[in-house]
Amino acid sequence: MIKKLGLNIDHVATLREARKASYPDPVAAAVIAQLSGVDGITVHLREDRRHIQDRDVYLLKEIVKIRFNLEMALHPDIIDTALKIVPDDVCIVPEKREEITTEGGLDVIRNKQELMRVIPLLREKGIKVSLFIDPDRSQIESSKEAGADYIELHTGRYASSPEGEIRDRELSALKDCAGLAVSMGLGVNAGHGLDYSNVYDITLIKEIETLNIGHSIISRAVFTGLEKALSEMRSILRGGTPA
Repeated sequence: MIKKLGLNIDHVATLREARKASYPDPVAAAVIAQLSGVDGITVHLREDRRHIQDRDVYLLKEIVKIRFNLEMALHPDIIDTALKIVPDDVCIVPEKREEITTEGGLDVIRNKQELMRVIPLLREKGIKVSLFIDPDRSQIESSKEAGADYIELHTGRYASSPEGEIRDRELSALKDCAGLAVSMGLGVNAGHGLDYSNVYDITLIKEIETLNIGHSIISRAVFTGLEKALSEMRSILRGGTPA
């Protein structure tokens, strides 16, 4: 089943920030991706600004004509930025200073009161709100109660599992949770750790609309160029042969 591709360009900024240079520019990567036919651009504006900077999100808002998705934590500074730039979507994620990348899903149950305060502020601006959660039924139910439009299923455990029984179990959990979310009126996206060798089975989950993928595409682009890396991933998402 054909899936939309949201390209996460954080790691273009990671390369830039490694030398505190002006290049490579994630905004330029977004332009190439847009011309290459991707369906959306995703960036994570972290509290510590380790890769994407405020300058990037303001320019992306002006330049990106496809869907612009801002990943963000429940931090006052980032919430204020989202309300100023008004991306098409936000995906609320957990965030820890010491982590290398987002390690798991948001605990919606624990954060529900704060989410019920913040989500209406975002929706009043016309921003669609997604919550990045582990494939857990109680988190889906709480996401609905909190007022989210979408969930984004954290595929990290699936992606990091070896092929066989463990991965099959994780895939089954993702399928079950995607079905539950849709039955409750929530849209479903997915992402984290997906690459050219493991994404195909995720594309077969009919309820998932968009796959947000970054690291594997940017990594391949180092060797092949961004247009070719995107073309190869889009081919898989459209039912082509897995890499």
